[in-house]
Amino acid sequence: MRLLFIGDVVGRAGRAVLVETLPELRRAWSLDCVIVNGENAAGGFGITETICNDFLAAGADCVTLGNHAFDQREAQVFITREPRLIRPLNYPRGTPGRGATLVETAAGASVLVVNLMGRVFMDAMDDPFAAIERELEACPLGTGCDAAVVDFHAEASSEKQAFANFVDGRVSLVVGTHTHVPTADHRILPHGTGYMTDVGMTGDYESVIGMDKDEPIRRFTTKLPSGRFEPAMGAATLCGVAAEIDPLGLATKIAPVRIGGKIAGARPDFWLKAAEPVV
Repeated sequence: MRLLFIGDVVGRAGRAVLVETLPELRRAWSLDCVIVNGENAAGGFGITETICNDFLAAGADCVTLGNHAFDQREAQVFITREPRLIRPLNYPRGTPGRGATLVETAAGASVLVVNLMGRVFMDAMDDPFAAIERELEACPLGTGCDAAVVDFHAEASSEKQAFANFVDGRVSLVVGTHTHVPTADHRILPHGTGYMTDVGMTGDYESVIGMDKDEPIRRFTTKLPSGRFEPAMGAATLCGVAAEIDPLGLATKIAPVRIGGKIAGARPDFWLKAAEPVV
């Protein structure tokens, strides 16, 4: 099974590169499942129903969220009727929406997608470790699903690494989101779970984590807000991680994906045709 996870889509620039690039990636790489983090898609803060539908139409099978899940108030309504849009599982009881979903691939396989949020340097949330235990007990890899992917939306690298090792061998892939900077530690853990501390953002890297530079710099230098954060509008990079999953639901290959924009490109060489450039 071929999986592609695409990192936090930020603003109009990020949306544009995703919608323009994903259909061709899906075709060229014969992807079975595509997951997109969309929590910064609407002006950098949250997601709208129209944007979510655009991502699904472009080839996403599931859209995950994070700490900005409900910044757009309409999300509280449409998330309840769109099973392919999920928010962190460990939000408090009573929060609208769901924290996990099962994606059925064209080949008939089932992929459990779970969204969780960390607690270090983040808003107070329920325990993500206990939450994933309950979810994997209800839908274990191999009997309840053919593959399992976790979007762990968190600030601290240590928390992401601890979580990934906690579920190693019980899920196919753990991908860190939230910090908007791709890490270089993509690898397969000892018991077969693919892992990357942060997949990076899909947005304009000529920015401050996706935002136009002026306001963040002003706040750092004066400690005074003088306006809204606005997404940077330059050429965006699509950032993601590609993984190949075996019949047991464990990762056999993993590679970063970076296409377009200002940072160095990367593509999974194990899926490329001989004539296709690696970057």
